[in-house]
Amino acid sequence: MLGAAAGGGSPQWNCRCEVCRLAWAGDPRITPRTQSSIAISRDGEQWALINCAPEILAQIRHNPVLQPQHGDRHTPIRSVLLTNADVDHIGGLLNLRERSPFRLLATPSIQAVLKANPIFEVLNAECVTREPVALETAFELLDGVSARLFAVPGKTALYLEGDTVEIGVEGEDTVGVEFIGAGSRVYYIPGCAAMTPSLAARLEGADLVLFDGTLWRDDEMISAGVGVKTGARMGHMSMSGDAGSIAAFAELAVRRRVFVHINNTNPVLIEGSLERAQAERAGWEIAYDGMELACRS
Repeated sequence: MLGAAAGGGSPQWNCRCEVCRLAWAGDPRITPRTQSSIAISRDGEQWALINCAPEILAQIRHNPVLQPQHGDRHTPIRSVLLTNADVDHIGGLLNLRERSPFRLLATPSIQAVLKANPIFEVLNAECVTREPVALETAFELLDGVSARLFAVPGKTALYLEGDTVEIGVEGEDTVGVEFIGAGSRVYYIPGCAAMTPSLAARLEGADLVLFDGTLWRDDEMISAGVGVKTGARMGHMSMSGDAGSIAAFAELAVRRRVFVHINNTNPVLIEGSLERAQAERAGWEIAYDGMELACRS
């Protein structure tokens, strides 16, 4: 787990909500978190990033397995896979521009967003190969590890919104990842607007699901006085409530469930809070930077 926080990280640079105030004060109940991304490997030598947070350089510094190991120039990062075009998931690409080769994988829609913004041309095409990935089609992520992308309810990235915003649309803009070849059924879904019957059926019986944990309650940011949008308007399920993710997973036979992409306002980030206790009683773990998850091979 390279980064477990939602956009802005935790604490957020300009925020003094309850969680951030405690974090700025150095309260031991708060563990700082960087923006959302994970790294996956089969052999510990070759790694794939799933999303590339703006803090990627700090994340590499804090994770020796991602640091150069051989010769004058080297990286164990072989590929980067994107689940949407949000800034917190693509901003770090600009830091990976020093002519080390890797594969940049994303749906055609997300690839088109990158192509339309000339700043991403700093990723030299002689080194970085941009590969479009079709939904529901297995592809090689790393040697010995395949993956499959699937649509989940979401929305377009904030900076691409027009006058009309369609929430909950299922297409190429917001996807989940199924990892194949680890001997386990593992899913990564850092953004999701709703649990649909088809998504529930897909996740039933999974060994591990890393799932969108942005907000505890839908009006959380409004109540905290730090925002004007609900979680639903931002394209995220809340953890609590009848329509929340804890309730949605209650009847699913998922062996291990972990909340990721957690917003700085979410009280589950406070160790010992009532909300943290409620989530843990429901069988959920709260992700943190540096968390390691091993799957049987």
